[in-house]
Amino acid sequence: MLDLIDTRQGTDNQHSYSNGNTLPYTGVPFGMNFFVPQTKNDQGSWFFNPRDRVFQGFRLTHQPSPWMGDFSHFLMTPVSGHFSNSDLFHYQSSYRPESAIFKPHYLQIKQWRYQITNELVPTTYGAIIRSHYQQDTLPGMFLHFPGLSEVSIDPQKQQVSGFLSNFSGCEDPEFKMYFMIQFNQPIDREQTGFFLTDGTFENAIDCQGEDKTLLLRFSLDHTKTLETKLATSFIHGGQAQLNLNRELVPYDFNQLKATSASQWEYYLNKIEVSHRDMSLIKTFYHCMYRLFLFPQKFYENNEAGEPMHYDTTSRQIKPGVMYTNNGFWDTYRSVYPLFSLIIPEEYEEMLQGFLNSYRETGYLPKWLSPDERGIMPGTLIDAVIADAANKGIGQALMPEFLEAMNRTATTQSSNSKYGRQGTEDYLKYGYIPSDHHESVNHTLDYAYSDFCISRVAQHLNQEELAHTYEKRAYHYLNLFDPETGFMRAKDKDGIFRENFKDTSWGLDYAEGSAWQSSFAVFHDIAGLIKAHGGKEVFRKKLADLCNQEPTFDVKGYGFEIHEMSEMAAVDFGQLALSNQPSFHLPYLFNYVDDPSSSQVLLKQLMTQLFDSSSTGYPGDEDNGSMSGWYIFSSMGFYPVCPGSGEYVLGIPLFDTVNIHLPNQKVVTIQTSHNEPQFNFVHQVTVNHQPYSKLFFTHELLKEGAEIQFDLGLVPEHQSYSNDERPFSLSEKRSTAPLNSVTKR
Repeated sequence: MLDLIDTRQGTDNQHSYSNGNTLPYTGVPFGMNFFVPQTKNDQGSWFFNPRDRVFQGFRLTHQPSPWMGDFSHFLMTPVSGHFSNSDLFHYQSSYRPESAIFKPHYLQIKQWRYQITNELVPTTYGAIIRSHYQQDTLPGMFLHFPGLSEVSIDPQKQQVSGFLSNFSGCEDPEFKMYFMIQFNQPIDREQTGFFLTDGTFENAIDCQGEDKTLLLRFSLDHTKTLETKLATSFIHGGQAQLNLNRELVPYDFNQLKATSASQWEYYLNKIEVSHRDMSLIKTFYHCMYRLFLFPQKFYENNEAGEPMHYDTTSRQIKPGVMYTNNGFWDTYRSVYPLFSLIIPEEYEEMLQGFLNSYRETGYLPKWLSPDERGIMPGTLIDAVIADAANKGIGQALMPEFLEAMNRTATTQSSNSKYGRQGTEDYLKYGYIPSDHHESVNHTLDYAYSDFCISRVAQHLNQEELAHTYEKRAYHYLNLFDPETGFMRAKDKDGIFRENFKDTSWGLDYAEGSAWQSSFAVFHDIAGLIKAHGGKEVFRKKLADLCNQEPTFDVKGYGFEIHEMSEMAAVDFGQLALSNQPSFHLPYLFNYVDDPSSSQVLLKQLMTQLFDSSSTGYPGDEDNGSMSGWYIFSSMGFYPVCPGSGEYVLGIPLFDTVNIHLPNQKVVTIQTSHNEPQFNFVHQVTVNHQPYSKLFFTHELLKEGAEIQFDLGLVPEHQSYSNDERPFSLSEKRSTAPLNSVTKR
């Protein structure tokens, strides 16, 4: 599968327009560090573009999104020859993107200026770089450390060690990453040193301060090959040395390359797909690669093999696991539901890390990078917890998680980064008033989170608490305006905001307008349908969503944000699949007995908005969330409501899908008449029996199944019973009994 992946998919971006806003990460699944060839240093977070023909060095990076920024990053650039200063412009080199190799487990870059061929292979805590020099003139390597750093050179041990401190934001203003770098060739002490702030070169073996650049020189042997082994730690320098000794020192380049490849193949082989169009398969496996990048490990194993991590709040080393670089507003929708199917053990360990975050801050995390950044509405980790509880994952953690969910939902933090915004107002009014920013999205997300809390409480037999939160799950109705059919902001007197315009973005809505935000009632679409006045009215509303121009009003922002531009670039009306709030919208026709409209819409979205190129995503990919949408949708189902234990049906894209489950069972999905002109599902069979429901349960899939989709040229029209429609809270049709879920 690795041969099919070029990590540059979705990397052709700029501040004003996103084709994924991804970086071509080379790393191991969920690794602590990633590596990217840097091509520009004057565009901030956009430091790579696939059309650039300049290589500035290998960047060790922890950037989860350009909107979050990087932390604990530095640059390594092999060079040869004389240099008068440390300006990147003076030592960057051309390279050929078309002949470079960008793989999840392997990078190869040839610097044409220096005639140096570089290869990089990652490990969990570091990497090995092999640089073959053709020129003998002063072979060397620049190491650029932005921010504060302290660097020491040990020529006898052929090592460079120290720490650096640079980050977009952190609870610890002195947060550090330690590093240990080992070379296989002698360091030329007389030619090695640091460039000072005035541009002069100082021959020295240690330095500290801001924005330091080290130029190392080497005495190469007849092989002219420099091997650089590096490891990092967020614990201390001794741990960086331990990580180096454990992961890298005992192994050669080829062994490490094989190990990294096998780590990727293990995860990529969880799902196998077949189709005559190889470009579709390439797109699928690139999405699989993206799925297993985040969240990143933020813990390390001590000498006894016990996990430990750095707690940035108390500024102490703590026992246990920790994960970072994850925004739950994005990833709860698709990433964790996929993890629940194919890697539940890793999911459980991630949950342990998130629980440790709660223990250290007093609130469940919302956006970690490296610690709480406090952006985006809601506390959507509630959905990640509820989905796990419903599927038998992390059962021993659930009592403390319920305590954490309840506290986060009811206790207003004095620090706006933590917990819910406007908690007291939400409890008082049953909605977030309009004097709070993005009040509509906050209200709807809190109502969904309340549903999730009720599910966990029910799972733990806390019926009174379950009942309390289930009542709050209907708070979405408090902002519904039956006259317009939209969710609208209200002030504290219950008066809707005046001068309403349904295409106006921002202000009351997060990264969208009323069109993208008003359907975010994942747990009770049937209740939303009833509020609209019935299925026919709701179906027309969905049709209107799709069958109009993708116009927008910038009023709430005062300028055009990139999500507006991406919606306007494609003719899918107000659907705006370029952003996460729209992920479930194509599936909603199922709830009004019109699955055919979902099917044809989904097929067009998958085939027209995704491909395997550098512009291969319709908007920000965001830590695997958009990739997760594509993976689910291309298999023929999607988790509209995490926490319900159900996946709503769509239309498969592939001829055959084999999902290899952790219990050694297999879900096989086969599609007949899989041609471009067949845009509808004629019939479905499960285990050779006709299947009339518009959803699959997790329990059905977990036991393995043989599923057949027969596609048709024209849509089928029929009525569906309540038991055949997807879950909605107000319909009172329960999913699989929570307390009967098999314990894992």
